[in-house]
Amino acid sequence: MNRKFFQGGNHWVWLNAGAVSISIIMVVGLLLLIAVRGLSHFWPAQVHQFVLTQDGEQLIVAGEIHSEEEGEQRDGSYRRQYLIKQGNRDVFGADFRWINRANIQRHHLPEDMVVLERREWGNLYGRLARLQIDGEWLESPSSTQLQQVIDRALDLHDQIKDIESDEIGAINYQLEQLRLDERRLELEGELTAEALARLEAERAGLNQEFAGYQEQLTGLYQAINRDAAEFTLVNGAQKQVQAATMVRAYQPNAMTWVDKIGFYFIKIGEFIFDDPREANTEGGVFPAIFGTVLMVILMAIVVTPLGVIAAIYLREYAKQGFMTRLIRIAVNNLAGVPSIVYGVFGLGFFVYFLGGSIDDLFYAEAKPAPTFGTPGLFWASLTLALLTLPVVIVSTEEGLSRIPKSLREGSLALGATKFETLWRTVLPMASPAMMTGLILAVARAAGEVAPLMLVGVVKLAPTLPLDFNAPFLHLDRKFMHLGFHIYDVGFQSPNVEAARPLVYATALLLVLIILLLNLAAIRIRNNLREKYKSLEQ
Repeated sequence: MNRKFFQGGNHWVWLNAGAVSISIIMVVGLLLLIAVRGLSHFWPAQVHQFVLTQDGEQLIVAGEIHSEEEGEQRDGSYRRQYLIKQGNRDVFGADFRWINRANIQRHHLPEDMVVLERREWGNLYGRLARLQIDGEWLESPSSTQLQQVIDRALDLHDQIKDIESDEIGAINYQLEQLRLDERRLELEGELTAEALARLEAERAGLNQEFAGYQEQLTGLYQAINRDAAEFTLVNGAQKQVQAATMVRAYQPNAMTWVDKIGFYFIKIGEFIFDDPREANTEGGVFPAIFGTVLMVILMAIVVTPLGVIAAIYLREYAKQGFMTRLIRIAVNNLAGVPSIVYGVFGLGFFVYFLGGSIDDLFYAEAKPAPTFGTPGLFWASLTLALLTLPVVIVSTEEGLSRIPKSLREGSLALGATKFETLWRTVLPMASPAMMTGLILAVARAAGEVAPLMLVGVVKLAPTLPLDFNAPFLHLDRKFMHLGFHIYDVGFQSPNVEAARPLVYATALLLVLIILLLNLAAIRIRNNLREKYKSLEQ
């Protein structure tokens, strides 16, 4: 029976099934690990207060238990220790510290302990001592009054941000365009007194608007700086915090489960829709999400027609011979070229050669500052389009090869031209294969990091590449990317322990975005496949 089993080849079936099962388990396990470690970061952790005896002195430490380890000491005994997130980096110099569990004398969870999230210096852990409202100090304030101060500060901060990024940003953009217009007219020898007067009049109007917004900003800054709070830290020191730097305050030890669940979803929403802060270790990743999706869309718009046209030529028009086989071999080999090589090519050809030429021809007035002769969104999209082009070509050509020859001959027999046959019959039936190539291209491009580091991605982009200033979509701007954000937070962060949970959260978000993009493409492909299934039969 064993001999018949092996001769029948069933053992290979079971081996393949086992390998597939192990692969699925590993993938699911990896995703679960990323999800648990990433999503747990947003849950409000309890704040512990420890009374320690260290070197004969009593020490009080408060913070969140970040991790627990057991290490062997020199004498061979084992020591259990906690990694505590104590915050207050501007006071203690570090966010984290290790404490020996054997040194703990007392340990409790004080309900009056406040966690204050700030725009700089990380979290503050302490007890609310007094509150300054409109320049006057209030003794023994409540947490509700503190929240009112923070809400007012957040509202003022949003107004300041809107004025600085929208109104003043638009004015600065128009002033820069006027400067470039003046320089262009000067280079062309057309800067007449009449043209100069017109430019000066426009500039004066914009400067007047700018002065009005500056006056509004001055009032808002004065209003936001009238509020502050003073906290008592566990070491007895008093720490005063301006309301302008506050983001959120909460008492995790006094929160109910309903409060914690609401807080959890608020933090997830902040992570998705807010801008990063604290060297990308706090806040959200919305600019990175926006940059990733926009870059992938532009890449798909470029790579799909190029890949389809190349595949159509190779399959339908090119003479099948040595040269065509050589081209196919080259295309297949291009799929295995390391991505960093594409980045170097994009930097040299797209950025320096094409971008520099475009600047010389169309943006001479902006030189020596480069416009397109510097890494940006457009060159990053083109580089990734070049990287994923072989995948689209191969997939489309495979789809074209599966179209029965009789359909082509029937269309030609009915009087259609070769182009009409191709456009109305062959390409619609091959569209599922084109979508398959696009799915593979999106999956690879969305996760690439190495070439983007050379052709456009940055740690922090001050503005999005899409705004209300003409031409609205600014292809020359640099952008943020989730893959590079993971690299930056995980390996370039000055606060590694604080940034580690965000690495998992951002990685999970990148996987979900790639999954959503692929599911949308798969749905379109399946609809096309169902539509043309009867023709294939």
